[in-house]
Amino acid sequence: MKTSIATVSIAGTLTEKLDAIAAAGFDGIEIFEQDFVTHDGGPREVGRMIRDHGLEITLFQPFRDFECLPEPYRTKAFDRAKHKFDTMAELGTDMMLICSSVHPRSLGGIDRAADDLSELGEIARERGLKVGYEALAWGRHVDDHRDAWEIVRRADHPNIGLILDSFHTLGRGIDPETIRSIPGDKVFFVQLADAPKIDMDLLYWSRHFRNMPGEGDLEVKRFMQAVRATGYAGPISLEIFNDQFRGGDPARIAADGYRSLVVLLDDVRRAEPDTGAPRLPARVETGGIAFAEFASRGEEADTLARAFASLGFTRSARHRNKAVDLWTQGDIRLIVNREEEGHAATSWNARGTCVCDIGLSVGSAADAVTRAEGLRLEPFSQPLGPGEMAIPAIRGLSGSVMHLLDDGLSTVWEREFVPEDSGDRGAGMTHVDHIAQTMSYDEMLGWTLFYLSLFDMTKSPMVDVIDPDGVVRSQAVESRTGTGLRVTLNGAETHRTLAGRFLADTFGASVQHVALATDDIFATAEACAARGFEPLPIPGNYYADLAARVDLPDAVIERMRAANILYDHDGAAGFFQFYSRALPGGIFIEVVQREPGYRGYGAPNAPFRIAAQKRLARTKGMPAR
Repeated sequence: MKTSIATVSIAGTLTEKLDAIAAAGFDGIEIFEQDFVTHDGGPREVGRMIRDHGLEITLFQPFRDFECLPEPYRTKAFDRAKHKFDTMAELGTDMMLICSSVHPRSLGGIDRAADDLSELGEIARERGLKVGYEALAWGRHVDDHRDAWEIVRRADHPNIGLILDSFHTLGRGIDPETIRSIPGDKVFFVQLADAPKIDMDLLYWSRHFRNMPGEGDLEVKRFMQAVRATGYAGPISLEIFNDQFRGGDPARIAADGYRSLVVLLDDVRRAEPDTGAPRLPARVETGGIAFAEFASRGEEADTLARAFASLGFTRSARHRNKAVDLWTQGDIRLIVNREEEGHAATSWNARGTCVCDIGLSVGSAADAVTRAEGLRLEPFSQPLGPGEMAIPAIRGLSGSVMHLLDDGLSTVWEREFVPEDSGDRGAGMTHVDHIAQTMSYDEMLGWTLFYLSLFDMTKSPMVDVIDPDGVVRSQAVESRTGTGLRVTLNGAETHRTLAGRFLADTFGASVQHVALATDDIFATAEACAARGFEPLPIPGNYYADLAARVDLPDAVIERMRAANILYDHDGAAGFFQFYSRALPGGIFIEVVQREPGYRGYGAPNAPFRIAAQKRLARTKGMPAR
């Protein structure tokens, strides 16, 4: 099926939009009338420019307030349509969208609407054009695709067909299964959009909060399954109205849109086998974080090493060829890379100390790479030294790297590292619970899509994290099993928040903190304290409030106070956590203990943690260096 996107979906001038859409891999565009009108070239020039980008114009839209008008409005509507037909001929497109009328003088009536469309269809036939009719969710008389189909059916004209839009169907809660009974040859065009579930006016919701399939909460997959069951084989197009996208990077948003369509169509092929075999390997299962690599140098690298030692880590090995140290505890691997060449060096030069590389345990590295290539994700490689293994990798957030390790690649530690043994038995930490990635708010939807499209993961509802100087949006994605890979995505809207300051100070480093799991947080805290670890200090007010809110023994709360441990309870299970102070690069370490069944991340404690971190940070307004 051909892929298409409405030019209204992304930011920029028409030329910038075409550059981004073509680079993303789309076959065509819906040209939104406003984008055409505001361009300084005529329709022939615009059509030629679009084709020069390797794109076709799949649809000209929108044509509003046409059907069921009394005179003299009816005659004027037909005159407008003829003028648009002339423009379409010069542009080089053969299909126009008519959306159901919201005109205050519209009379309504299915037969009246059908007669108007039939008459218009004859004019279109004479010019070799087609007209698609779409039910707006807020249409004055027609707001349901079933009514729009009945109008098209009664119009009974070969040049008049139905346009289906997932938002208009799903936003009104209409069962998409009703689409299956519509003949596929009468569906002229299909538009897709997702959206978060928000209880608000339909028009406002549609105009400001649509997003790519997979980024919202609507059943777009079920909608598309029903469409494919009709036999429809025409273009699948994105029509997205979103305030973030209007101000975002056109290339990134177009790439996200293309990826969302590839994933959706592949999912439909799996769910509806009669529509074709899947073209990609299935989403990849992840076993969690195999390693976290820190790029650092000099005293900052030494500070990191001392911090890791105070947390019970042992420098268990050194790389055979490089200035790279491996610190381990349980199944946790933290790497400190002091190299002056390669990716880590580039990351250090750009951002200072940062997490430059995350290794993910996956079921099949080969399948992960094949799926990533199909999604047009950017691969990563760099020259190998003597005896080094070729481990597949892709680019992640802010130019960071994700290496993909399966069982066949897990021997890298023995092959590339020389072991050391200090005899330290650690502080009881077992594995990486989750990582927290920080980004600008307008990147969150795209990075949520990244994880959900490549890996077998689910997302949690977005929550607001209150910072003393603003709000940070946070959304967690995790392996479908509830174990394995967990990532919290934190979107900063202002540099005044802790997350925003981290982005500004590090020029966009991706990982702000790494959370490590333990089975006994009190024993771990004591073991770390014995090694000289200094936790983030939490004020006594927190524990006085906690004692009034939760049913914990006084002795437990006193132990928590002494160790600066925080607590959350989701109604079914509890969660303990404590934090390190800020490490070089603004990174910090979290230690957590999950009671069985707890699925959160201690979000209610975030305001207290952030306030404590800000008390220890530099004075507001002072530069980082």
